[in-house]
Amino acid sequence: MTGSLPLISSLPAASDPAFERFARLVRRQLGVPVSLVTMVSAHEQVFPGAIGLPEPWQSTRCTPLSHSFCQHVVRSGEPLVIGDARIDPLVADNLAIPDLHVVAYGGIPLTDADGVVVGSLCAIDSEPRTWTDEDLAVLTDLAGACSSELQLRQAQHRTAVAAAEARELRAEQDADRSVWTLALDAGQVGTFALDLGVGALTVDDRLLELSGMDRASFSGRPDDVYAHVHPDDVDDVVARVQHAIEAGGTYEAEYRIALADGSHRWIAARGEVLGDDRGSGRRLVGVVHDSTSTREPQERAAQIVDQMAVGFIALDTDWVMTHVNREAERILGLPRWQMLGQNMWEVFPAGVGSVFDRNYRTAAATGQPVVFDAYYPRPLNIWVEVRAVPSPSGLVLHFVDITSRVVAQQQAEQVAAREQLLSRITEDLSATLDGDEAAQRLAQLVVPAVADWCIVTSSEDDRAAGSRRGMRTAACWHTDPDRRDTTSAYAEAWLSSLDDDSILVRALTSGQMQLVDSGATAQVLPMITAGPVRDLLADLAPEAVAVLPLPGRDGPVGLLTLANGTARGAFAPEDLVTARNIADRAGLVLDNARLYRQQRDVAEGLQRSLLTAPPQPDHGQIVVRYVPASLAAQVGGDFYDAFLQPNGAVVLAIGDVAGHDTEAAAAMGQLRTIVRTLGAHDHDGPAAVLSQADQVMETLQSHILATAAVARLEQTDEERAAGTTRVRWSNAGHPPPMVIHPDGRVETLAHDRADLMLGVDPSTARRESQVEVGRDSILLLYTDGLVERRDQDLDTGTAQLQAVLVEHAGSDLDELCDTVLARMLPGTPDDDVALIAVRLHPQDRPRPAEAGPHRIPPNVPAE
Repeated sequence: MTGSLPLISSLPAASDPAFERFARLVRRQLGVPVSLVTMVSAHEQVFPGAIGLPEPWQSTRCTPLSHSFCQHVVRSGEPLVIGDARIDPLVADNLAIPDLHVVAYGGIPLTDADGVVVGSLCAIDSEPRTWTDEDLAVLTDLAGACSSELQLRQAQHRTAVAAAEARELRAEQDADRSVWTLALDAGQVGTFALDLGVGALTVDDRLLELSGMDRASFSGRPDDVYAHVHPDDVDDVVARVQHAIEAGGTYEAEYRIALADGSHRWIAARGEVLGDDRGSGRRLVGVVHDSTSTREPQERAAQIVDQMAVGFIALDTDWVMTHVNREAERILGLPRWQMLGQNMWEVFPAGVGSVFDRNYRTAAATGQPVVFDAYYPRPLNIWVEVRAVPSPSGLVLHFVDITSRVVAQQQAEQVAAREQLLSRITEDLSATLDGDEAAQRLAQLVVPAVADWCIVTSSEDDRAAGSRRGMRTAACWHTDPDRRDTTSAYAEAWLSSLDDDSILVRALTSGQMQLVDSGATAQVLPMITAGPVRDLLADLAPEAVAVLPLPGRDGPVGLLTLANGTARGAFAPEDLVTARNIADRAGLVLDNARLYRQQRDVAEGLQRSLLTAPPQPDHGQIVVRYVPASLAAQVGGDFYDAFLQPNGAVVLAIGDVAGHDTEAAAAMGQLRTIVRTLGAHDHDGPAAVLSQADQVMETLQSHILATAAVARLEQTDEERAAGTTRVRWSNAGHPPPMVIHPDGRVETLAHDRADLMLGVDPSTARRESQVEVGRDSILLLYTDGLVERRDQDLDTGTAQLQAVLVEHAGSDLDELCDTVLARMLPGTPDDDVALIAVRLHPQDRPRPAEAGPHRIPPNVPAE
């Protein structure tokens, strides 16, 4: 029925949970920002289901028809599809375009129980859009289901109204109602009377007409009527008649009459048994009327429900399934005859006490719809999205199979988790060049992500890669804290207990993963010599074991042994792929750590061999420190030196050669030798020493670039008596020396402009300065690694050093140097650091019994 708007005086402008769900489904399936369930009257449209409308329309849930595209759907009774409303002549001037941002529109009619188009289910986009056939097919299916919901509600309402009217009429009836009273009750249609004594049936012409018969074909027996009842309904009608006769009560039935043209008519019958059981006039009398107009919309609604792409089950208050559609049969894998009339919890016992049970009972108890996703285990083994909606007769379930979506999501999450794990392994392992620390990080990352427990075995630096004899346990971990001690004890002892045919040896010699996919305990125990190790393995009881080589440049540098207990079982294929990727990355990191240690040991050994212990003059204490960088590539450029000239003056030198590693260490050795040789002459001051060093480097074509500072402590007899010392110094682009005076004041020895570093211009003039200091003063020289690093500039570091020196000015010289290093350096220094400090003894202080230490302080990380 189309052509005009429905004559509905008013419609409720309120949110309806059922229609809100259809709006959500449209937005989710079509990916639109706005979706509506619209009901249209003569003056306005209301939205019982609305998602994404701008305010105030989302809150008011209604608009005048000046803002309505849906009115055109109702008038035409046809779908309305618009790609760009701004250029469509039908709606170009509609106020929904500027006010509701409607540009693209797709609307499908919604029909009521009488077949009247009363609204539309629509999808709206704020940008132009080309609607695909699939878009419109999805929207049409959802509109059919939405119409079904509307029609079911109308049918329930009509039934309730009819029942109320019947109750009012019955309240006015006599207890002794006649055939005519019953006829009035049913609308005065066809009548019948069945004589229970002789079995004769009397009917009127209207009943014959409704039953598809005439007088000529009617013999007066009930079978004549039963012959015209639809085959699917006749048994129920006969059973109801028989029950009324036996119980002496009322009879009610609704059935179909099969007509000659192949169609059918619905008949509603009501009757009552009159007369005493002992009398001869006992009769079943009643009336019938045509109920087709009521039942056909219900049938259409039932057909729509049955054809929905959404599973549908109706439950009564006792959890008995009263309606099941075809999609529910498909999803649940059961024919409907096995479900209809059955208690749901008996048919689906795994649902008892589950999330299904809890949500269904919540919906029934609160009267509010509940929407949730849940998994039903085998034999169904499916994920479903369920909407449980309370109804007057019980509960209605709408559900869709989302198993493929959930599985895809879980797989995507697993892939993302594996990628994240690999990324974190690369990041965490690359952050350290300590092999054992890298192994421990690896163990704690793969457990429990890939296995229940693991052991990381690595090669010793002094053994060939791939040699079994050179392997040692570097780390282990167990997901169960209570089993970690057992795992550690097993990991410490297992290498010495394995025979030559063990899976560990096979993995090491073949370079291939060795896998025991099940029953690992029984298979691995014979590979271990008798003793405590066997008992430890039996206690750990692995069900599956995988041993993966950690590949290095010259063969395996270690092994990664993974194990699962019986609960976790065999390794999944994707876990083994992840484990191989982990082993490849970890092998590279461990091999780099091994090479780093070798290179660093060489560089640091060369560096230390060139740094000698300082002298200890009578009038002062000299302390030196050297801290290598955390990276081998940064070791080798810094040096210090202290020596006595023939006249007794103390010369201090400190420098930093550009470049690093062993080449820089060798260059540092050359420069240190040049400075020491030149500085050994009595007549040469600091500036002369640096100038001559620059010239010698030029002559030797050493191509060395370096910063350096040289200081000489001078003292005449008068100055000695006065307790003062002159510090004469010169600086070639080096960080400025510092003096801590006896009163705690810190002075920086610097010019307003620094001289050039060594190796740039041999002819440059070098400046020389001097400062007079008193007894118990401290002179400190250091390299830039102490005050400068990637996250801190030189000025900030120098200011920080001054503050530390002021704070600890009265400390013992060894303690002061250790404190400076601890406070100034990060846990992993970026650059190596050399430091030399001199304290001028007061007159009454004896010379230290032992020479000052030449060591790396224990609280500063170094290798």
